[in-house]
Amino acid sequence: MARKTAKPLCVDLDGTLIWSDLLVESALALVAKRPAMIFAMLAWLLRGKAHLKQKIAQHIELDVATLPYNQALIAWLRTQQGQRKILLCTASDEALAAQVASHVAVFDDVMASDGRRNLSGKHKAQGLVSVFGERGFDYAGNAVVDLAVWKHANAAIVVERGEALSKAAAKTSTVELRFQAPKASFRTWAKALRIHQWIKNILVFLPLIASHRAFDVPALLTTMLAFLCFGLCASSVYITNDLLDLAADRQHHRKRSRPYAAGTLPIISGPLLAIILLVASFGLSLLVHYHFAIVLLGYYTLTTAYSFQLKRIMMLDVVVLATLYTTRILAGTAAVHLKPSFWLLAFSMFFFLSLAMVKRFVELLSLQASGKVKASGRGYDIEDIPLIQSLGASSGYLAVLVLALYVDSTASTQLYAHPHYLWMLCPLLLYWISRTWAIAHRGLMHDDPVVFAVMDRTSQILGVIAAVIVALAI
Repeated sequence: MARKTAKPLCVDLDGTLIWSDLLVESALALVAKRPAMIFAMLAWLLRGKAHLKQKIAQHIELDVATLPYNQALIAWLRTQQGQRKILLCTASDEALAAQVASHVAVFDDVMASDGRRNLSGKHKAQGLVSVFGERGFDYAGNAVVDLAVWKHANAAIVVERGEALSKAAAKTSTVELRFQAPKASFRTWAKALRIHQWIKNILVFLPLIASHRAFDVPALLTTMLAFLCFGLCASSVYITNDLLDLAADRQHHRKRSRPYAAGTLPIISGPLLAIILLVASFGLSLLVHYHFAIVLLGYYTLTTAYSFQLKRIMMLDVVVLATLYTTRILAGTAAVHLKPSFWLLAFSMFFFLSLAMVKRFVELLSLQASGKVKASGRGYDIEDIPLIQSLGASSGYLAVLVLALYVDSTASTQLYAHPHYLWMLCPLLLYWISRTWAIAHRGLMHDDPVVFAVMDRTSQILGVIAAVIVALAI
């Protein structure tokens, strides 16, 4: 329990009051809205960090209500109201800091960067001492840079992910209270990387299997390396997408728990990790084949365009998603120097367009259940639900038609000794697509149908049956 004192309480914002950083948040929001502004930000930075923060704040509207707040600290601050003056003292720009202070409604005043002076570290310490005097205030902070402030403070309130910071603060001030920040476990990092989504990259093995080369060890090892490249690249894109979608994710019933949206990972680690993963992905891709590296580059370019803009365009977004799945198959052919199969690519486009439609359909059903009418950051509203359901199911059935035509083509007779057995795949696929859409219609579908397909017991049984049918046909 904190001791009663008349000394003012000054509270840091980034990493202390919120589990994030307003400069990074606002910069990402601006890049998501206008990607070309990244060059303007570099020019602003030449005039100083405070100027950069001010200019970014002037160009964006940040929804401060959705920020990941330190609720334990805020609850304690409310107990201090009426006992002493409470100030929000931050290096963030004064415009954004004022919005946060207004939302939290516990602060009597705000001290922040003003476009000329970056109120951080020793500058913050000098500002507070000039107003309250040496040892005339208590200060709540979370970073090593705050040690410069605690050196002049009466007492320290420390927000940290361990004990090292409070021990360092105790050498220069009295540590009055400690708050534990969320700890990032291996599972947290795995969630940020979306390791479970790597299962989609199994598609790179499909050309190898379809060409009956699954037991070709050199080709198999090459394809496994291609799988790793796609996984690293995809994780880089997932992180980038999460960083650009922070505001929308925080309004989603499930996505709000993602590490960067929830603040369980330092937001500054996101851009750095995304770059490291991307460099590793393309570096390894050159060990596969330069044709594969070109396809991977195309995949990255398209998925980046999707993250920035294409996902907001109605219908184009689902076509792009289907194309991204198909690109994985193209990458598999490039990895082992196979000629792309028209039949496989055509089937893939229709099949994955149907699954992309399922994804949007489920999202809109969830939106409808929550009483909203338009998807945040998307080009759809709830009135589109019947249309998406109709188009999605039709696309799935077209995939079955492509499969049926393939069975009766010369291409199948060249690969299979008994191609007529492949006809039995058609009713299996018809059943699976119909069942998938029925489950989605009932609101029981995971919002990623590919993950559902892998984890669903019925889908697993159908997959085994399909494998037996293909084996009989060979």
